[in-house]
Amino acid sequence: MARTVGLTRKVSFSAGHRYWNPALDAEGNKRLFGNWASPFNHGHNYVLWVTAVGSVDPSNGMVVNIKLIDDLLQEAVVATFDQRSINDEVPGFEKTAPCLENLLPWLREALDELPGGVRLTGLKLEETPLLYGEWRLEDDMVSITRVYEFAAAHRLAVPALGEEENWRLFGKCHNEGGHGHNYVLEVTVTGDRDPDTGFLVDLEAMDETVQTEVLDRYDHRNLNTDVPELKNKNTTSEVVAEAIFDRLKTRLQGTLVRVRLFETARNVFEVTAG
Repeated sequence: MARTVGLTRKVSFSAGHRYWNPALDAEGNKRLFGNWASPFNHGHNYVLWVTAVGSVDPSNGMVVNIKLIDDLLQEAVVATFDQRSINDEVPGFEKTAPCLENLLPWLREALDELPGGVRLTGLKLEETPLLYGEWRLEDDMVSITRVYEFAAAHRLAVPALGEEENWRLFGKCHNEGGHGHNYVLEVTVTGDRDPDTGFLVDLEAMDETVQTEVLDRYDHRNLNTDVPELKNKNTTSEVVAEAIFDRLKTRLQGTLVRVRLFETARNVFEVTAG
């Protein structure tokens, strides 16, 4: 099998949109879209990452001339969306809610034939720093990710190993007084899109569940002593991420596919559905 190399290119655009069905009254829109419902536009600075794979051309060392990708992104994405009202000015969204779940299939189709013989394998569209959607070729799946934060203290220690081995393994993370982190938590779900809204999940309900099941339990707590599911465990971020995944996997609407836990800007731990 020939070896392939992947590349990802980022592009940004600003656009406005609204969640509102003109065939319904205010109460009907509220039932459909929840707190997102409004007859007036709001705007986002969208960021799109486009991932493609191909073989390296031995004559120039490139998978594809990146300018060709940029030209397509400018023509197919930026020129279409930037400084536009998506509901009113982008074909296909006159009666379709412009949520991430609906925008990603539109972008996938628009970018399906990439130049230079490379193949589109993934898209990531960020609506805000706390909400993004992804599409992956490998399973043709669209997912939605919400981002949360909590602060907590912990100490790394395995009593059965003895003090000398604990210090060797964990260094200053074994200090008796413990230490803390501002954790960043990403929760990723997938599922079937609602035929009326396009939403995979009710984000308000998702936020409430994560708040109750994780943030209220973990935020400003000592993970070693204050969180029942972590007692008698070594509270590495691997263990914490697994505990969070287990708490959420049967409590969220849709299917939980990934929990990603940033302990620091340099340490990221990921649990995926097996």
